[in-house]
Amino acid sequence: MRPTSLPEDTAQPRIPRRYQRPRSPISWLGVILGLVVGVGGGLFYTWVLNPVVEFDTQPWQLNAEDRQQYIVAIMLDYGYTSDLARAMERLGTLRPQQDPIQEVADIACALSTSGYVNNSSGLRAVRAMMRFYQLQNRQGCADQIVLPEDIQPTAVVLIQLPTPTLTPPATKTATPEAIARGTPTPGLFIVPTTPPQSAYEIANIPTFCSQERAGLIEVNVVDFNGQGIPGQRVRVRWDGGESSFATGLKPGRNPGYADFQMEPGLSYILDMPGLSDPSQPLTATSCALENGDRSVISYRVILRPTQ
Repeated sequence: MRPTSLPEDTAQPRIPRRYQRPRSPISWLGVILGLVVGVGGGLFYTWVLNPVVEFDTQPWQLNAEDRQQYIVAIMLDYGYTSDLARAMERLGTLRPQQDPIQEVADIACALSTSGYVNNSSGLRAVRAMMRFYQLQNRQGCADQIVLPEDIQPTAVVLIQLPTPTLTPPATKTATPEAIARGTPTPGLFIVPTTPPQSAYEIANIPTFCSQERAGLIEVNVVDFNGQGIPGQRVRVRWDGGESSFATGLKPGRNPGYADFQMEPGLSYILDMPGLSDPSQPLTATSCALENGDRSVISYRVILRPTQ
């Protein structure tokens, strides 16, 4: 007996083969898109919305360029204080892989062969490094490139002064009164002068009240572009004492930063010796915090070139 065929309308529909394949429990396209969106969103948040501000960076964690600036600041501070023990202690915080004094010589060599010495501040920094390592019987290529002493050009001012002639001796011949007295003739007197030093001015002294940074004078020495200048000497004076320090010795801050801790109740005057006028008195008075507690007021002093 032959099987009878089913009616055409009762036949099973044919399912496409692509729907018969087993489905994966994971959508790889969704995973990739999720990773892209997550990483991009995280980078945007950490780089733009809430970037990390690094504080308390250790000197040995600095990159090569910041390490050079840190050593320059140490050498300039040594030039002001001549404290060899403190300079060696600070160099030791860099955890050098070689002789730290020779590293100073090598950095001075690298800086002297670049455009770093094309300005007075860079030249002064390299010479300070040279004096340091030369006193420790080290040598570097900077010895043949940079002159060991500052040679400042000398300007000449011509001042016109009257030069009287001598009165002629008396003779039997009558001499006109004007000639007898002598007439002044102009002469030239040469007065050597030195060119004026680059001057800095205090641009702003805002105050702030903080529990963590109470009673600080925060100094920022910047150039015309607002970039910090390391190795600049700053002096703070008060009744009965004074202290000098250099910018650039706080790796976690900008290269032109330095600070000084005040004592409550005292007044201080800040300047850059020979380069700026003294500031107004900065008095360590009491101030109120947002929560009602008391602290000691702090100052931010910004110095920039005048020309």
